[in-house]
Amino acid sequence: MKTAALLLALVSAVVATPLSLFDNAQSPLGDFPTTYPGFDLDLSAPRLVQLDGQDEPVTMTELEKIQAKVRGIRFFDVTETPDLGSLAHLRAVQKPSYPAPNNTQAVRSIIDTLEIQNLRDGLDKFTSFRTRYYRSETGKESQRWLLSKITEITEKFASDSLKDEISIQEFPHSWAQSSVIVRINGTSPTDDGVVVIGAHLDSTNSWPFLPAPGADDDGSGSMSILEAYRGLVAAGFRPERAVEFHWYSAEEGGLLGSQAVARAYEGRNVNVVAMSQYDMTAWVKRGTREQVGIITDFVDPESVFQSMFAVVLGFSPSSTHRCSLTEYNKKLVELYLNIPWVETKCGYACSDHASWRKGGYPSVFTIEATFENSNHGNIHSANDRYDISDEFSFEHMLEFSKLAVSFAIELGGWKKAD
Repeated sequence: MKTAALLLALVSAVVATPLSLFDNAQSPLGDFPTTYPGFDLDLSAPRLVQLDGQDEPVTMTELEKIQAKVRGIRFFDVTETPDLGSLAHLRAVQKPSYPAPNNTQAVRSIIDTLEIQNLRDGLDKFTSFRTRYYRSETGKESQRWLLSKITEITEKFASDSLKDEISIQEFPHSWAQSSVIVRINGTSPTDDGVVVIGAHLDSTNSWPFLPAPGADDDGSGSMSILEAYRGLVAAGFRPERAVEFHWYSAEEGGLLGSQAVARAYEGRNVNVVAMSQYDMTAWVKRGTREQVGIITDFVDPESVFQSMFAVVLGFSPSSTHRCSLTEYNKKLVELYLNIPWVETKCGYACSDHASWRKGGYPSVFTIEATFENSNHGNIHSANDRYDISDEFSFEHMLEFSKLAVSFAIELGGWKKAD
């Protein structure tokens, strides 16, 4: 662990970032204003930030935080959730296990109904907002559109009896843009578990006041799980344990929205048995094999502990933890997708799954490719559009919709009526 002095030196380096590190289109100062109509962003506001690899948070301004992100310094913004994970040790006593997937017929019957056109139509609208930045008016407008689209899908495709088991809610924050949580109640009177499928609804440019259509980051993941939700409710999905779809606000601000949601669940002692994040699901880099990237760092905190526990006590893996959630995710890809998985690492807590992991909940993250082959050249800019290149693939997005369907059914359970 670095000393406080070294931490201060690191923060000072962030503050002293030369403006030359930003290209002309991304410069946070220079010719660009430090305000923009419709934004509620105070660049001088103090924020409490936990830097990657550090235990103790430090204070920096909003501007310093933005500069840190551009320089590749990773962090959680813990200003509003400094105690997330304080109860994680209580969940270490009993951990969920994941049996082999066994609901193949039900899963395949739904993934055959998923439609690429729905992905296209949804993303076309979602990227039409100038930016979905969480402290902007258009960010709020885009969230309201998503909420209305979810409501429209539910009204159109869910039966009357299923509608009674679905709740659609805004999760408010101290900034304008809310997170969105959709819950399908479980039928089991004894299983209080919850399965969470997530994406983030916000977008950003490296300099937040500039346009940020956010097609891949993370319009793609948001639409992938939305189409999965549509397919499930159209089929009359009634899970045995509750299944929730989450669209998080302010991921780009330091995982703010998902931390707030995870902290609320932690405070209510909600039994989240599995969380899966979908962030960037569209890009297939030219000259590479189409694959699903399975992130192996900053995920599924239970698996290593359980494996060691089994070895120490002399139990076979099958009798204690059948498989970790990450391994389970691989099995779903093998069973239900048309493309293979590949292990990869972010090297940091790179999306909202990390908020759940911080809270002690089992979480996994799938991405469009290996981390190295993902869409780094266009995200966080005005070029994050679906028409920027034929490397942006709606067919690839659909594979992640299939994965979300299988995750919901296999872990939520479903005794489908004949």
